[in-house]
Amino acid sequence: MKRRIVLAMLVLAIVAVGVSAQDWSLDPAYGTLRLEAGFPNDPRTINLTAGGNVDISSLGFYGYVADAPDLDLYYEAGSFPLTIQVDNAACDPLLLVNAPAGQRHYNDDFNGLDPLIKFDRPQSGLYNIWVGTVFDELVPARLVITEF
Repeated sequence: MKRRIVLAMLVLAIVAVGVSAQDWSLDPAYGTLRLEAGFPNDPRTINLTAGGNVDISSLGFYGYVADAPDLDLYYEAGSFPLTIQVDNAACDPLLLVNAPAGQRHYNDDFNGLDPLIKFDRPQSGLYNIWVGTVFDELVPARLVITEF
C-alpha cells in the first residue's frame, strides 16, 4: 500500500513539473526565423496569437504562455542592438525570451501595455520567443523584431 502511495505521489510530481514550465525544445508554433545583423526588410513582423495555458509564476514572472515557443530566432549578431517587442495586441501581452546563453528575459509593460526586450549587445545564437498574456486568454498580437 505504501509503495502505491509513493508511486502515485511521484507520478503527480512529474506531471506537475511538466505542466508548470514552457518547453523551449518543442517546435515553435510560428516557425523559425534566421537573421544576420543588418538584415533587410527591417523591422520583421509576425502576426500570431498571444497567450497559452502555462502559468509562468513558477519562473518568477506573471502571466501565461504556450508550452512551445511562438518563434525561434537564429540571430547572427553584429554591432547593432536587437529589439524584440509586441504591439497592436488586443490585450495586455508579455514577452518571454530565452537568450543564447540560457538567460530568461521577461517584460510586460514597456510602452503602455506593450512589452519590449532590447539586447544592446546581442549574442549570436538561438532566441526562443514566447508572446504571452498577463491574463489567461488567447488574443491576436504582432511580434516585431528590429535593429532600429
